[in-house]
Amino acid sequence: MTSPKVSIIMGSTSDLPVMRKAADFLNSMEVHFEMLALSAHRTPDEVADFARDAASRGVKVIIAGAGMAAALPGVIAAITPLPVIGVPLSATLQGQDALLSIAQMPPGIPVATTGIDGAMNAAVLATRILALSDAALSQRYDNWRAELGKKIVKANHDLSEIAYDFKTN
Repeated sequence: MTSPKVSIIMGSTSDLPVMRKAADFLNSMEVHFEMLALSAHRTPDEVADFARDAASRGVKVIIAGAGMAAALPGVIAAITPLPVIGVPLSATLQGQDALLSIAQMPPGIPVATTGIDGAMNAAVLATRILALSDAALSQRYDNWRAELGKKIVKANHDLSEIAYDFKTN
């Protein structure tokens, strides 16, 4: 069995609609990952065991989504030496509470933080980290980035074909 390079952690499966975006991106980049439901408040011992053991299982980056009190990313970061990317979830207060909770970590316990519900960007950042030491992944990532640029070029072309009486381009 192949060991995961990225762990996607969420407090419960109710977070799956957002966190699935990270899984979809990692899958498209051919990055092995795992998905787990762990709660800093309801399963603290399991969270601690996971955080302590992740590196020894081959995990290189952890993506942790959390809403409301948003303790999960910070608790994991306090225990593991691995980089942790926090995804604030819009469970309450449009995610502002989770964003502040994840972004305002104390000195020495950093958590990289995406925008609210930014699971895909968490996966992009995890991929960029992994690509530093994986030439094939780096090439897949570069190809994906090139496609992003092509979409904007096409969008500009499409916009140029929209006619208005006073439009100058």
